[in-house]
This record gives sequence, structure tokens and C-alpha cells, in this order.
Amino acid sequence: MRVLIAPDCFTGTLTAEQAAVAIADGWRDGAPHDVLTLRPLSDGGPGFLDVLSDALAGEVIVVPVSDPLGRTVPATVLLVAEGGRRTAYVESAQACGLHLLLPEERDPAHTTTTGVGEMVAAAVDAGATRVVVGLGGSATNDAGAGLLSALGAGPPERLGRGGLALADVTVHDVAGLPAVLDRLRGVELVVATDVDNPLLGLDGATATYAAQKGAGPETAQTLEGSIGHLVDVVARVHAPATDLLTGRPRRVEREPGAGAAGGLGWALMLLGGHRVSGVATVLEAVGFADLLASHDIVVTGEGRLDWNSLRGKVVSGVAEAALGAAVPTVVIAGQVLVGRRETMAAGLSGTYAVAATAEELDASLLDPVGALRARTRRVAATWSPGGGA
Repeated sequence: MRVLIAPDCFTGTLTAEQAAVAIADGWRDGAPHDVLTLRPLSDGGPGFLDVLSDALAGEVIVVPVSDPLGRTVPATVLLVAEGGRRTAYVESAQACGLHLLLPEERDPAHTTTTGVGEMVAAAVDAGATRVVVGLGGSATNDAGAGLLSALGAGPPERLGRGGLALADVTVHDVAGLPAVLDRLRGVELVVATDVDNPLLGLDGATATYAAQKGAGPETAQTLEGSIGHLVDVVARVHAPATDLLTGRPRRVEREPGAGAAGGLGWALMLLGGHRVSGVATVLEAVGFADLLASHDIVVTGEGRLDWNSLRGKVVSGVAEAALGAAVPTVVIAGQVLVGRRETMAAGLSGTYAVAATAEELDASLLDPVGALRARTRRVAATWSPGGGA
């Protein structure tokens, strides 16, 4: 049997590549005669550049950028010649990712996306006329104000100090926005994300994601107000375009994906960016449809299979593509938190948890590679005709 192994990262424990290797080793243990192909994936979050660098022939440049707290960290930009123009791929998590901070440093009231703006600027300076920015896994909730500052929209001491500091910004602090728009004229900005949240409101960036980044209820409420104030100020400097369908001003903050990465999606859309599915972007880049055509089964996975997994994440993207190719999809996840009815409706043929109890979860975290390998061995013995041989 020909097996395509295509997992996402297991957040906090394994990269997508490490997960793919562990799954492959476990499958060989359970079905040694099967032929395996490893293709780690990403939905725009951590690992986005690693996956694309392996799949696309291009030049990788190293750029020193600011991390969420303003410290210098190395980041990379992938430059690829595509269709007669130069495309740059940027992974926002390399500059503003939650993994860059210690647990005690996580505070979205003060973290910034400045480093992402520095990467975008480096991409444009390198001659890119198309910049694809992968969003996901951020430690920030500043509506991309840091990014805007790094590109020249306003002073970093006003825009680059995190979401809480946005409560008192004025039109003078974003006076450079027209110049940024002019600088990016002729550059296509693509916002590759796995979420469709708007910027504000009950489904917005703060309400949905600020808590997992370290914000308490009071801080989250203050952040929501600060970001709302920034939106109002920006509207006075840069009048929104007219929606061709409704004839009304386009409310970028309400666009699906504007709330991605703590509102970084909003800032990129404000600069003319358009949103695409992060996982669809990756699947196309790696030639996933062709891979499916030559395999009998696809095995994917992630740290926690939940409702979000079925909405624009790697698992749902793989399942949709595989269903169209009549190839069964099996998921091996650290935890499975959705029922069989829901996973079958999403096109998944089987779901398997590494850990089903709190005790098993604690044990798996001590040896994530070994735990994933052991669970995969049992799955392979079930699915492969030669399993257990």
C-alpha cells in the first residue's frame, strides 16, 4: 500500500517534519512492506516557510527582525520566481510567534508585530512584487499596528508598543499611512490564514484568541477598546474604499480573516491585501493533488483535533482534497475532541488519539515522538493489508 503522510505541527511539541518522521517510523513498525511518502504541511502558521522551502525552488534570505518584545531574532524570507515575477513568502510567526516567548512573558497587551513589518519591507526591498504572508500562532493582539509602524505609517514609540498603547493614538501617529500605500502600489499582498474571524466583536481577534495568549478578561476588554479606537483613527486618515456590491464604505475590520494573528490580517488588508486559505496555498505549492493520485491512503495529524480543525486547518484541507480524489484520510492527533459524526461529515475515514485520558496526555508529553510512533504502529496494523506482518 502507498501511504502519504502529511501532518501539521503538533503545537508545542513537534514540528510538522518531526511529526511526519514519527508517524512514518510508527507506520513502518506496523506495516513494514508499505511504501511511504512524507510531505509535512502548514496552514500559514509555524512551519509555513519550512514546508514551502522544501517544495519550491527559491532563494532564502535571512533577515534580523524584532520579536514580540522587541528583541532581535533571525527570520527568513523565501523568494521564488513565479509567472514572470518575484514572489516572497513570509511566515509571521517567525517574528511574532507565541513560541518565541517564555510562558511568563506572554502578554498580548504589550507584544508587537513590528518584526512582521520588517520582513515585509525586506521582501519588497529584495524586488518582490507579490508577498504572501502566512498568519498563525501569534503572541500579539495589536491589530498589526507594529507592522504598519515598521513600514513607515507612524512612530514605533506610538504604534509598536502593543495593543494597550493604541488607546491614545491620534491621526498624527498614522499620518504616514498614505506613503506606505504608495510604496506598496504594484505589490500584491496575499494574506494566507487558517481563520476567518473579523477584527472586532464577539467573534473577533481579542474575544477569540487573547486569552490563549495570556490576557485576562479585564485586559481583553481594554484591548478591544484600544483596537476599536485605532480603527476609528485610521478611517480619518485613510477613507475606506466603496464596496462595489453595496455602494457603502468597505469595513475592512469586518472582513473574514481580519482578526487573524491578533488583527494582523486587518493591517495587511488595510494595505490592499486579499485573504486566501493558508492550507490551500500550501497544498497547491507542494502539488498535493498529484501526490494524492499516486497514493492509496493519506495520514495527517495535529496536536489537538477540535472544532477549529474542521474549519480551514490542515486536517480539513487534506480531507477535502483527498475526498475529491477518492482517497481515505486518517487522522492521528494528540487529542481528539470532536465526535465521530462530525469527523465523518468532514470526510475523515478514521480518527485516533495518542492520549485519551489526562494521565495518557501527561505521559505522551514526556516522550511525544515515542507516543506518536506507538499509536501510529497500531493504526497501521489496522489499515494496512500487510499490517502486523
